[in-house]
Amino acid sequence: MLSEPTILSQNIGWIEVICGGMFSGKTEELIRRARRAQFAGQRVVIVKPEIDKRYDDVNVVSHNATALPGIVSATADQVVLMTGNAEVVCIDEAQFFDERLVDVANTLANTGKRVIIAGLDMDFEGKPFEPMPALLAIAEYVTKLHAICSESGMPANYSQRVVESDKRILVGESEAYEPRARHCFRPPVDAPKRKQTIAFNQYDAAQAEKPSGQPEKSPEGKHSSTSGDM
Repeated sequence: MLSEPTILSQNIGWIEVICGGMFSGKTEELIRRARRAQFAGQRVVIVKPEIDKRYDDVNVVSHNATALPGIVSATADQVVLMTGNAEVVCIDEAQFFDERLVDVANTLANTGKRVIIAGLDMDFEGKPFEPMPALLAIAEYVTKLHAICSESGMPANYSQRVVESDKRILVGESEAYEPRARHCFRPPVDAPKRKQTIAFNQYDAAQAEKPSGQPEKSPEGKHSSTSGDM
């Protein structure tokens, strides 16, 4: 099953939805598709919700600092007015828009535009995050991405909140959320599980400062090999 089209037809629109939990690479994938469309000479407009100012007030930025210029919209209906001349309309963080986004996406696609939408499919309690369920239903192409569980290292599709708050919409990054696999997901709030990651980051920093010639020792107490003697 195709997750995105391989043949671009003239004057025929469609909807692509990229979904998954936090830190799964949704925005990174949206930017990748937008750039490919730009390389093909297509007019691309990228829209983000006004509430999302984590990395930049206007530009669309991924967790890995990949960025493209964007425009900000306060409501879903404004998206139609902002993208009149576009051939490809990219909408990031769809879960922060109102449910009118479903009709807006259909309107854009029905007028011959390629619509690429990225967003969280579940909230911090593991419940479907509107308007994403309806967008998934009307899309021709759907891509589900996974992060890496901060506790088990397995594929993660849940966004674990690690700060005290009962608000459904809490815009945050690694200080507020962690990716978790199903068996590690404990809603609504759980303690952070990044100890191993922090330990290895400290180990890497210590190795960078150590004079050459000294033996290396990992956080688990094992000597690490720096040569190719496998």
